[in-house]
Amino acid sequence: MRIAAFNVENLFDRAKVFNSPDKTAHQDVLDAHAELNKLFEKDVYSGADKARMLVLIGHLGMLKRDEGRYTRIRKIRGQIISRPRAPKKPFIKANGRDDWIGWCELRTSAVDEVAVANTARMIRDVAADVLAIVEAESRPVLLKFQELMMDKLGLQEAYRHIMLIDGNDGRGIDVGLATRAGYPIGNMRSHVDDLKPDGHRIFSRDCPEYEVTTPRGNRLVVLPNHFKSKFGGNDPASRAKRLAQSEAVASYYQRLRNEGFDNIAVLGDLNDTPDSPEMAPLLNGTDLKDVSDHPKFTEVQFDVQNGNRGIGTHGLGNDDDKIDYLLLSPALFAKVTRGGIERRGVWPGSRPKRWDVYPELKKKHHAASDHHAIWADIDV
Repeated sequence: MRIAAFNVENLFDRAKVFNSPDKTAHQDVLDAHAELNKLFEKDVYSGADKARMLVLIGHLGMLKRDEGRYTRIRKIRGQIISRPRAPKKPFIKANGRDDWIGWCELRTSAVDEVAVANTARMIRDVAADVLAIVEAESRPVLLKFQELMMDKLGLQEAYRHIMLIDGNDGRGIDVGLATRAGYPIGNMRSHVDDLKPDGHRIFSRDCPEYEVTTPRGNRLVVLPNHFKSKFGGNDPASRAKRLAQSEAVASYYQRLRNEGFDNIAVLGDLNDTPDSPEMAPLLNGTDLKDVSDHPKFTEVQFDVQNGNRGIGTHGLGNDDDKIDYLLLSPALFAKVTRGGIERRGVWPGSRPKRWDVYPELKKKHHAASDHHAIWADIDV
């Protein structure tokens, strides 16, 4: 059995700001978007809060209308901002969270067609029997992607079973699971409503549990994940959220072990490095093992040099770019026969190129994702 995880960064629609070649603009927009939404969530808006909201709304180009170049204010009920005619200036009308329902969202645009095709090539060449897909818009989108793109690449039926449970992120970046014929998905459990002690939801997306049966009749429990991102600022609140997510997943893993499951995989984009305190509950607080530490994890498609093992899974693939994981219970880790990273659809840099890429990947925006796919073959 081959198991893999791949953050596809949306299949057909992606946040419009990421189409800009200016990475500084990416961060500026994401920072303003994140800060504005935090202010919107306050129970009471102080004078300073309202002044800061106006600054951020102006920075995002939404003082004159609810829609800017990269963001929009989505209103469900009530009104957050009033825009009177000149010479009067816009002002924040709502006095707190109870006065209106809405948020600031990132506008999306269609992903470049070549990038979509390269995503399909990555999935084809990873050739996983069990594939965790991170940042997929929805189950219908996964089905459409398979029908339109995978078939064009000569696959009659890439995945027989596809499942995705809607999570907590309104941008359509959920985690799903695709399995081939012979690997049916059985019992499922969602954790979208699990709460921290402060009453806030633990997961930005979800940590679903999927029970998969292998052709040999063995049971495998797969926990795909997408932890809180560092985009928008790696502030104490973001770190605390990732820590809470890590602690929660560690507790689910331990419960499954206590219930008698031996074959368990926690995988996906955990958005932090192995040495971070936020990863400690999973990496140090359980007996889960990182497949990249396995002696047979060697197929990294990387020019390893200067002590760099090439196990990074994001950006240029350096070791300190490792944020995507395939964590295995001891029973699974003991049965690993091969492992590696698929990078050919990811931009390799230019001075020099770090790895070989698909011929179709000629420009950076043709990349399938900024994330690399991590995989392992397991005799189970």
